Amino acid sequence: MELSGTQLEQLERLGDLLIGYGVDLVAGIVILSLGWLFAGWARRAVLRLLDRTPRMDRTLRPVIASIVRYVILILVVVAVLAQFGVQTTSIIAILGAAGIAVGLALQGTLQNIAAGMMLLFLRPFQVGDYIDAEGLAGTVEEIGLFVTQLTTFDGLYRSVPNARLWNAAIVNYSRLPTRRLDLQVGISYDDDVAKAQALLLGILQRDIRIKDDPAPQVLVTDLADSAVVLNLRCWCGKDDYWDLLFDLTKTVKLELDENGFSIPFPQREVHVVSNAADAPETGKARD
Repeated sequence: MELSGTQLEQLERLGDLLIGYGVDLVAGIVILSLGWLFAGWARRAVLRLLDRTPRMDRTLRPVIASIVRYVILILVVVAVLAQFGVQTTSIIAILGAAGIAVGLALQGTLQNIAAGMMLLFLRPFQVGDYIDAEGLAGTVEEIGLFVTQLTTFDGLYRSVPNARLWNAAIVNYSRLPTRRLDLQVGISYDDDVAKAQALLLGILQRDIRIKDDPAPQVLVTDLADSAVVLNLRCWCGKDDYWDLLFDLTKTVKLELDENGFSIPFPQREVHVVSNAADAPETGKARD
């Protein structure tokens, strides 16, 4: 069966069209693949460069690197679309429409991005700080565009959406250089309170980790049911807090025992009244 000249011309056009689109498809895949690899490489390169910059805050380093990566990926997508003949104005229109659609569909995600930017701007905490945000406690490892990564005190990884942190009251245990330590201990009502105060104050004054200003104190804070409660109050560096607390707890117990003071257990006195002896007389003789 012989083809007419018109059919041959149409086949040639179809072949050229398929070859052209095939070349564009291969070129688009190559651009996309190389762009993806280059974006990852650029992110790592920016991180290395920022790590060598001493004045750059380590909290901002991963955020800046992620922004560089996303910008490169957007440019790669535009280049791929341009490879298929899509005009720049059309690309902008498509991106705008897609942005509106994505914004409506991902309101929670956009809230996390906005919250992440506010956390970076207002800086209630930074990388390395130990925080507690209404039960979400841990050491800050990274503040990202969407989530903040924490490591709990028992070595667990926790990923927290930025919006949840932004809407919570944050306690930053690492922000200030010093912390106040309070340790309560009870002694018997039969013990000499003044002598116990002097003994405990001497323990505080001998520890070099305790600050002289404000001066350490031993205060009588409560007259409990079974003990006179003394409060050891002192200030120390934030990095010494837990070690000092554990050491003081042990030292106080040993010193009180050695000097004859007792740490009483809760006690309760029970008075038993005999009903037979105390019962009122129920009957009287009548005339």
